[in-house]
Amino acid sequence: MTRNPVGKLLLFGATGDLAQRMLLPSLYGLHADGLLPDGLTITGTARSDHDDASFRAFAAHALDTFLPADRKDEGAIKGFLERLQYQALDASSMEGFPALAEKVGDVSGGLAIYLSTAPSLFESTIKGLESVGLAGATVRIGLEKPLGYDLESSKEINDAVAYAFPEERTYRIDHYLGKETVQNILALRFGNFFFEPIWNAHGIDNVQITIAETVGLEERAGYYESAGALRDMVQNHILQLLALIAMEPPARFDGTAIRDEKAKVFRSLRLMEPQEVPHVTVTGQYGDGAVGGKIVKSYAEELGKPSSTETFVAIKAHVDNWRWQGVPFYLRTGKRMATRRSEIAIQFKPVPHSMFAGRGGLLQPNTLIIRLQPEEYIQLLVMAKEPGLDREGIRLREVPLNLSMDAEFAGKRRRIAYERLLLDLIEGDQTLFVRRDEVEAQWAWIDSIRAGWDANAMKPKSYASGSWGPSAAIALTERDGVTWQDD
Repeated sequence: MTRNPVGKLLLFGATGDLAQRMLLPSLYGLHADGLLPDGLTITGTARSDHDDASFRAFAAHALDTFLPADRKDEGAIKGFLERLQYQALDASSMEGFPALAEKVGDVSGGLAIYLSTAPSLFESTIKGLESVGLAGATVRIGLEKPLGYDLESSKEINDAVAYAFPEERTYRIDHYLGKETVQNILALRFGNFFFEPIWNAHGIDNVQITIAETVGLEERAGYYESAGALRDMVQNHILQLLALIAMEPPARFDGTAIRDEKAKVFRSLRLMEPQEVPHVTVTGQYGDGAVGGKIVKSYAEELGKPSSTETFVAIKAHVDNWRWQGVPFYLRTGKRMATRRSEIAIQFKPVPHSMFAGRGGLLQPNTLIIRLQPEEYIQLLVMAKEPGLDREGIRLREVPLNLSMDAEFAGKRRRIAYERLLLDLIEGDQTLFVRRDEVEAQWAWIDSIRAGWDANAMKPKSYASGSWGPSAAIALTERDGVTWQDD
């Protein structure tokens, strides 16, 4: 792919938590490894009242706090901080944008904007940028979620962005797509011939996607109370993972071909009728309990008031196309769960006949596990014979074939997702970003679920913190003879 690096980066929300924990350390990492264009300047902006010097001090503190010890290099940090400058801005008002444009300077050499603001500020921000010449043909924009709370609001935001930025200059961010193991799904599927003949309804019994968190509200109470687990995790991260598992083979590894195939998957998701929603979805809200040996409060106690917002959701979904007809996709996410885990489990169908049954040998269907976090590995569970003379019968056992990313690629530095995504934004590669038609197809499916919840007055069931969610989530799979992959 032809790369077209810009000469300037404008970082909205530059004093926020995401910037401190992820964006500034990621940009430093790229700088330290010589991957940022020479002369690239980084302008931070937010409501906070900083000048260049105080913002550099702020950034230095963030790097000291959040960089791993082995990545701290005094010379590299000094060089990185010299790239930084700052201009305070109230994005709700047009008054501050001329000063921002003056600070950024000439953008004829290209400008990348990273926009991480409240959805209510999108329209005023885009118009402000456009009014001062920061939205022209040499400018591209990266958008951090949330991009709306339903299909209608998502369209409004996309329309506001499209007012100044056409689709080819718009980069919607889902940080899961920057994870190394997520990209390895493509290598696993389309770089190995032996999976393709069975990667369909003939060979796969079910697919499970789990994103489990042990944390509670932390500092996100205001956002999370209005969003809930379905909007916060399923609409973006989980559905993007589903698309990578379910998509047809793209012709090329580029932004158009890959996103074309993902969009087809989202359009093939079976929309839910209100009467079926209670039977194929489960919602929950964490109560008191213990996580990691520590007693924790319920969601309502953390929030300080009663709430009907779901902190857990489990869904039985279907992709209605030729490849996946009849294969259930079980999706699950929650806060205050038993362990922190993001993984995909693909259970293959059992062998059509067991020659070992008469000798006592019990078979389990093969399972492929793709673990995204906290560890990163790919594991294939296969059947093997236990050693022995078999006088009492043949004993078979499930054993793992492991590909540990850390072990196999020891010595290769593992980059966090934002490093890759920020570099792709700077260089102009849209492959790992989300296109408008994807987002809106995702929201259409999510809205059908929420409409069913409303029609049936469904309220989240309480579950103990430190558990795997409400018991109804277990019943959701066990009705089909399936067990969640919780080992």
